[in-house]
Amino acid sequence: MHLPSITAIYLAILALLYVGLAIHVARLRQRDRAAFGDNGSRELRSAIRAHANFVEYVPIITLMVAMLEMSGLPAMRVHVLMGALLVSRLLHPLGMYAAPNTLQFRVGRVGGITITFVLLIACAVQLLLRLL
Repeated sequence: MHLPSITAIYLAILALLYVGLAIHVARLRQRDRAAFGDNGSRELRSAIRAHANFVEYVPIITLMVAMLEMSGLPAMRVHVLMGALLVSRLLHPLGMYAAPNTLQFRVGRVGGITITFVLLIACAVQLLLRLL
């Protein structure tokens, strides 16, 4: 077993993206004077959900990829999984700030969450196959 160094590199990049999402929420909260909730602001609500969505999916996928990497998954496959996670997490917020049914919405939000769901399933199946 080895340390998941490839996963760690991507996780560091994702952490920076997470900080960016958090700062965006904080700025909008300050602008809209919303200590809690969204104060009726559509823009703040979208930022909160983009931030929350990141928190809901990134940890479990990253943990699964780290386990796969530690179990000997080839480096290229680890790069593909973590690269796809990074792409999905870059796309999703772009879609969250777009008007529904626009190209930016479909590519960003729908594309981002589709990649995320595929990653969840792919990682879970690979882990189960390695363990059985």
